[in-house]
Amino acid sequence: MTDLTLMTSASDPASVLPSLALLSHRVRVLPMDAASLVKMPENTILFLDARDDLAMAKTLCRLVQATGLSTPIMLILTEGGFTVVNPQWGVADVVVTSASPAEVEGRLRMIADGGTRQMTAPLPGDQPAQRDADGHIRSGDLVVDTDGYTASLHGRPIDLAYKEFELLKYLILHPNRVFTRAQLLQEVWGYDYYGGTRTVDVHIRRLRAKLGGEYEHMIGTVRNVGYRFDPPEPPAEQETHEPESDDGDAEGRRASRRASDAAQASEGHAASADTKTK
Repeated sequence: MTDLTLMTSASDPASVLPSLALLSHRVRVLPMDAASLVKMPENTILFLDARDDLAMAKTLCRLVQATGLSTPIMLILTEGGFTVVNPQWGVADVVVTSASPAEVEGRLRMIADGGTRQMTAPLPGDQPAQRDADGHIRSGDLVVDTDGYTASLHGRPIDLAYKEFELLKYLILHPNRVFTRAQLLQEVWGYDYYGGTRTVDVHIRRLRAKLGGEYEHMIGTVRNVGYRFDPPEPPAEQETHEPESDDGDAEGRRASRRASDAAQASEGHAASADTKTK
């Protein structure tokens, strides 16, 4: 018997994939929103209802990837939905809503036995943080020295308490990765900490205040899920070259005008000379 989670917004969950009712598996039904991701048990297979809301289904698939959850996803589709799904969704398998009990059971068995490869593509920017020659982590003007337990912004030290530094270090080491409050509490405060997840919110608020208004957005909030570190985007190349191109064009126009003025002046002198000769 496999533990299954069906995430749907349908008023009649049994109609989403009727074959499930004919199989002997435990099925937990949750609303189709981000908050439900933190309510799922660890060892479950997620059936995601994508029949009517492909955009929401894709968002939830990406959130599962971003939070690092190992939950395999079985996407429930209509026939038309197959034209939209691709490896970027990160699902283990897909099934049509009219699939037979035998087909659903076979697909479940393949997932449970690891026989179905996860159709996963890397998230944009989902790369580990890079250290410079000094071993420091740099993200724009923010520099974190994980060995010296110091952080600076624009070269000025940031006065951080121990747990504030640990939280910032953990987030910056995993850029663009979404963590639930429970995950951050476990990783930063440890398994033996008995405080609530509200502790994480308090420390995030303090961190943002110390980063200041210009940089507080680097610690982003994913509504109903948790937090992530959003590194600043490097300047686009075109933004760097456009001014040069504009300046070059402007200089070219100025040179053209100077040449034109010189030609007109030359013609004027020639005309004047002709008049005097006559």
